[in-house]
Amino acid sequence: MVSAGDFRNGLTIELDNNIFQVIEFQHVKPGKGAAFVRTKLRNIKSGGVVERTFRPTEKCPQAHIERSDMQYLYKDGDLYHFMDVNTYDQFALNEESIGDSLKFVKENDMVKMLSHNGQVFAIEPPLFVELVITDTEPGFKGDTAQGATKPATVETGATVYVPLFVEQGDKISIDTRTGEYLKRV
Repeated sequence: MVSAGDFRNGLTIELDNNIFQVIEFQHVKPGKGAAFVRTKLRNIKSGGVVERTFRPTEKCPQAHIERSDMQYLYKDGDLYHFMDVNTYDQFALNEESIGDSLKFVKENDMVKMLSHNGQVFAIEPPLFVELVITDTEPGFKGDTAQGATKPATVETGATVYVPLFVEQGDKISIDTRTGEYLKRV
């Protein structure tokens, strides 16, 4: 159990039969009345954000999230197959539970699988990936206005906006949290 006065960003708690992560918190001490903690909580399973206030002495059970390293093997129809690298156990997840978290992940790449009480609720791709551009328009000399970008398709099928000098066949580094181009490798 963790009290609301001890909330920190990133803390996961169980509340109303759901699991929430503290995105933002603020201790408020009004001039009149009792102090309280104003929070923004993100529902880990649905992704929705709610705002809620707590008394500083109010307690919530802390949710323990298990993070395990898994290898993404392949996609078969709408099933994604993974393997535990320690036990070599294989299992599949459907497209609903994955969402678009694998749009920058190639086959045989390592991912982190997040689960609570044995139920997988999210896949975390590596923070940065290197992918080859399979299709993009050519950048023309003289079209180098400041900050100009063009769409490019990478080998996983995702679209990224890249600078004009990047060409088809180039390998680029991408931040998977934002989907932004970082640099040419």
